[in-house]
Amino acid sequence: MSDMPAVTSTTDQTTERKMVVCALTGNEIAADEAYWAPPLVTMGQLFGTIFANLGRPAYLKQILLDIQEDVPYDPSIRDELASRRSSEQIKLLGLLLVIIALIAIPIYFLFIAGGTA
Repeated sequence: MSDMPAVTSTTDQTTERKMVVCALTGNEIAADEAYWAPPLVTMGQLFGTIFANLGRPAYLKQILLDIQEDVPYDPSIRDELASRRSSEQIKLLGLLLVIIALIAIPIYFLFIAGGTA
């Protein structure tokens, strides 16, 4: 669902530091200073992946249920990352509640409210 970060090596005077690219900002940071966490998956990416792989259930299962490797983030954007994760979770929860309501409301009116009249 997300691209793996580019890893490069840069020589600083006498020591060689492994550099990685932040998955959110694209800035290059030192690997030992990076905040490593699972990739940010947006609702659009999630549903795009689901619809693109509906014909391949085994592949879809592998994509959705496998543990994703951690990707590097710049430690200075940790709060922004947490905020974006929370907003994606709220969007998904809202969509699930709408789907439940669309299923439950007709059932209620057909069987419960309709049975009393």
